Amino acid sequence: MMELKRLGLALALTSVFFAGAAQAQQQQNDRFTLRLGVMDADASSELTANTQFMGQDYRYSQDFDFGSDEVSPRIDGTFRFSDRQRLVFDYFQYDKEKTATLDRDLSYDQYTIPAGSFARAEVEFTLASLMYDYAVVDTDTFELGLQIGAEWAKLNGKLLAEAGPYRYADSDQEDGYAPVVGARFTFTPSEKWLINVQGQYLDADWGDFGDYDGSISRANAAVEYRFTPVVGAFVGYDWFKLDARRGGRDGSLGLDHRFKGPVAGVSFSF
Repeated sequence: MMELKRLGLALALTSVFFAGAAQAQQQQNDRFTLRLGVMDADASSELTANTQFMGQDYRYSQDFDFGSDEVSPRIDGTFRFSDRQRLVFDYFQYDKEKTATLDRDLSYDQYTIPAGSFARAEVEFTLASLMYDYAVVDTDTFELGLQIGAEWAKLNGKLLAEAGPYRYADSDQEDGYAPVVGARFTFTPSEKWLINVQGQYLDADWGDFGDYDGSISRANAAVEYRFTPVVGAFVGYDWFKLDARRGGRDGSLGLDHRFKGPVAGVSFSF
């Protein structure tokens, strides 16, 4: 009798496991998923410059930030067209402005910068990508995918300064595209939960970024909960690193710009 009870319990646990695995597999097999969210982006930068004067090498480095975090839009999605193959796309935009104003006169030798003089800087960074993803490992509850595709990036900077009757304004913009490689790990422990981790890397030398060299790296992780088979919500964390360098006849100028912060949003699956 005891053996029959043990056998019944084992069969019940086995059926629960396979039912959960089947439901998780159903979630993995969604044809199309769209995630709409925001990122509470914390940005920090390091500006570097290298030049040579009278046979001597000179280097400048300065850390700076843009103050408080900026809530930035973030969109990503997946289109699955076979058991192991999918297209992955995403979009992110960061736009931040910072103004510094003198609250008193500042004098140097015979020159005086009056109170109320200010400098305003604005940076806009946009990143969009489309990647082909192939699941080299595909089980009922987890997948390991390798990615290759193209990424488009745009960096736009503006500077405005006023001191008394004097005014200075300048701006610069650069955009381009390049191949990107990446990897993805997806774990679906049940029909309602999904955990996704991925990372991508782009080298500016691979693509069309004008006179700029450098790289773009990205890593993110998200946990998603399905309220229904169609609607869900997710939270996670995203990290970007933009390392751009531009050379000239007299030296080079570099910008190491990083974005990081929590993400949250809603998902729709069909």
